Amino acid sequence: MPHAALNLLRILAGLLFMQHGAQKLFAVLGRDAPAAAYSLHWLAGVFEWWGGLLIVLGLFTRPVAFLLAGQMMVAYFMSHAPRGLVPIENGGELALLYFAVFLYISARGGGAFSLDGLLRARKRGNPAG
Repeated sequence: MPHAALNLLRILAGLLFMQHGAQKLFAVLGRDAPAAAYSLHWLAGVFEWWGGLLIVLGLFTRPVAFLLAGQMMVAYFMSHAPRGLVPIENGGELALLYFAVFLYISARGGGAFSLDGLLRARKRGNPAG
């Protein structure tokens, strides 16, 4: 059952994170205009959309999750921390929660129900590979 929980956390976090990228890149889900191309918000949207998709699929899970955890720390210190010390007051609790989730996923990996897990199982089953 712990493997199922890890996979559920990974997939749900990735799907939710992709929504933030979709807002920035495609002007959907309550956003009126996309982020300006090659701006910091656009780059964040690229990380959120494509990184979230890779997390959902469980492909390159550890490095992608580590990168996304770093993105959330940058977002927290650039956008939220200047507004105050306490996350609930500065609006940064979601960034910190994503940071913790992605850091955990980067430490644990994608789990058995992931493309990483499938590739690992295929490699073990093929001694020549």
